[in-house]
Amino acid sequence: MNRTEILQKVKEAMPEKRYIHTLGVEKQAIRLAKHYGENVEKASLAALLHDYAKYTELKTQQAIIVQEKMDPRLLSYHASLWHAPVGSFFAKNEFGVEDPAILEAIRVHTTGKIGMSRLDKILYLADYTEENRDFPGVEKARELVFQSLDQAMLYALGRTIIFLVSKNSPIFPDTFEAYNDFSSKTIKGDVNEFDE
Repeated sequence: MNRTEILQKVKEAMPEKRYIHTLGVEKQAIRLAKHYGENVEKASLAALLHDYAKYTELKTQQAIIVQEKMDPRLLSYHASLWHAPVGSFFAKNEFGVEDPAILEAIRVHTTGKIGMSRLDKILYLADYTEENRDFPGVEKARELVFQSLDQAMLYALGRTIIFLVSKNSPIFPDTFEAYNDFSSKTIKGDVNEFDE
């Protein structure tokens, strides 16, 4: 499937505002991939497909999570998390994406996880900092993201946790674990993006 076909299918799956966001995420993901020496094509494709499942009916998303034996804990948390693993499933089954790195980046772009790859971090942070985002702290995140992926992840995850706590929302365990993982890396001084 070529880029034009992918864009058409993605555009049909979401409202215009979300499509504009998707293009913004792709633009930022490409910038970050170039900055950190990641594969630009992988970053672009992951970005284009990351929200493909977001407007799929929740009953369908739930059925796919059960049928594909995805993490059953997802069903106990807010349904807004579901589109990431379901989107990974669609990327493979509707778009023919076989690359496990792309599929994993899509899968974890809402929750994070321990031991995120560089591509995982790039997609997560491109989604968080793309040019159409407007929330308190986004400018700081946009600065950090070109200094250190790990520092930017720590900041983004921390802000996300604070936001969810302020809303009395449950927080998926992988998000806490990802935060702790990045926190321990930065405390130990192990953060050196040039070694990746």
